[in-house]
Amino acid sequence: MSRIGKAPINIPGNVTFTNSDSNLVTIKGPKGELKQQIHPDLTIEVNDGELTVKRPTDQQRHRAMHGLYRSLLNNMITGVSEGYQRQMELVGVGYRVSNTGNLVEFSLGYSHPIFFYVPDEVKVTTSMEKGSPPTVTLESHDLQLLGQVCAKIRAFRKPEPYKGKGVRFKGEHIRRKAGKTAGK
Repeated sequence: MSRIGKAPINIPGNVTFTNSDSNLVTIKGPKGELKQQIHPDLTIEVNDGELTVKRPTDQQRHRAMHGLYRSLLNNMITGVSEGYQRQMELVGVGYRVSNTGNLVEFSLGYSHPIFFYVPDEVKVTTSMEKGSPPTVTLESHDLQLLGQVCAKIRAFRKPEPYKGKGVRFKGEHIRRKAGKTAGK
């Protein structure tokens, strides 16, 4: 049995869970609503506020899907009840960030600013405080969408290993390389 797949998921009282005949799961909560198509081989059972995912056989593809869909459903329930937040910081001389609604403007050392429109499901706030690097805070109930937006922002200027400049997650450790040794 999959250790992740067999673990039950507790459904909070403020979250409603519905499963249609076509295995389309809808989860509603105070933060929003999420939908996910579940593979038809898997079955979902709800008993006493606990959700469990069952697989029909012990084949490798069923074992893989078992843990995957259990994790997806757990992330959805956590997202609609509590939400997710990611903070990114811009490390580099002259790096700046500002936002107007969901339109974010990055100045990352290129000859031009980068404009990025964040999807409506993601709430974005930026801050530029003296003594600390500029930060971008992203909040959403959809963890998959939040991860994609963070990856896209990070791809604008990935952290480089020599000086550590670039866009990184707050608290992320960048492995540094030693530069060339000067002189003979």
